[in-house]
Amino acid sequence: MSFKPLQGIRILDLTSVVVGPVCTWRLGQYGAEIIKVENPEGDLMRGLGGQSPTGQHSGAYLHLNRGKRNVCLDLKKPGARDVMDRLIESVDVIVANMRPQALQKLGIDAETIRARFPEKIYCLITGYGTDGPYAGLPTYDSVVQGVTGMAGLFLERDGAPNYVPMLICDHVAGEIAAGSILAAIVEYQSTGKGCTLEVPMFETMAAFVLQEHLAQQSFDPPVGPVGDRRLLSPHNKPVQTANGWISFTVNTDSQVRAFLQVTGRNNLLDDARFNSVSARAKYVKEWFEVRGTPLTDKSTDEWLELLQKADIAAQPCHTLETLQHDKHLKAVGLIKHEDHPTEGKTAAIRASIKVNDNFLDLRTPSQPKGWESIKILSEMGLSPSQIDELVSSGAVISSNN
Repeated sequence: MSFKPLQGIRILDLTSVVVGPVCTWRLGQYGAEIIKVENPEGDLMRGLGGQSPTGQHSGAYLHLNRGKRNVCLDLKKPGARDVMDRLIESVDVIVANMRPQALQKLGIDAETIRARFPEKIYCLITGYGTDGPYAGLPTYDSVVQGVTGMAGLFLERDGAPNYVPMLICDHVAGEIAAGSILAAIVEYQSTGKGCTLEVPMFETMAAFVLQEHLAQQSFDPPVGPVGDRRLLSPHNKPVQTANGWISFTVNTDSQVRAFLQVTGRNNLLDDARFNSVSARAKYVKEWFEVRGTPLTDKSTDEWLELLQKADIAAQPCHTLETLQHDKHLKAVGLIKHEDHPTEGKTAAIRASIKVNDNFLDLRTPSQPKGWESIKILSEMGLSPSQIDELVSSGAVISSNN
């Protein structure tokens, strides 16, 4: 469908790997024109994200860089710096997730750019911000999971720290950065003023962890230990059935009664430890032992039918192999296959947001490195001879002559 509130907004994407590409991908979903700049080595995620037919478009790269126009510049070459200046002048928003020191060295940091163009919106996504003892240190998602205490949640629950096996911090921080840019665009449209945004992953994710797990220590004096006892219970996990696993949650008193009845635990219906929200909050350990007991006398489908009939939130616990074949995802068409310029047939994951009863348009496939270098330079007014000189010098790399 045609829902493009950011149509006419141009965004210079100086990001790589996951957190920055998530941010600009989201803005592209709303109609912004995204110009992604890569260096000659290319975005690390092209190869880091797994194997691909050409070795240049891992699955993660494909999905996070849809709808972006690609320019490849070697900023060590003088001509490339001139091209970058033209690009900066032509856009409304600049998004970067390089370390501040590297940006300053290249002269594409927020202070330098906004001194020349105060109307620009500049969003810097960092590991630790630009203040404090960690400022400027390198980081990746797993490091952020560790330093925020997210990995340490598993220590209390399972006896050893562990990482969530997806780049959850990158995704969350990227989406928050996109939201901050949307707010800045609204501010610019009403006041004409640009701004500098900074989204530090450490503080952002530490806040997420603490919002849930500061818990009883949110009060002075504390009324109990730190941590949400429900989420930290070793029994808070998918439950085994006769032929697989299911995930379910029961929170309200009516849901709990229905669950106890469906699972044949009528003897617990009048148990004072479990018959109210406050009682279950007090007897978390005992309640989750009940909830987490295996249900191996029936199959997954049988249990799902019984639980869903009782209006209990329950679904199969998918594996990575089974998720893509889920009947609901197939019915709503989350994944389709399309032709890619260099990779053959590829899976395309559409946007999950619906507007006026239609899902947002699926944008064009990710591009090979330097795919639109020549086209974009031409649009900026460079002559064919100027472009040829830049390509010949190696300042500009083109993969689509």
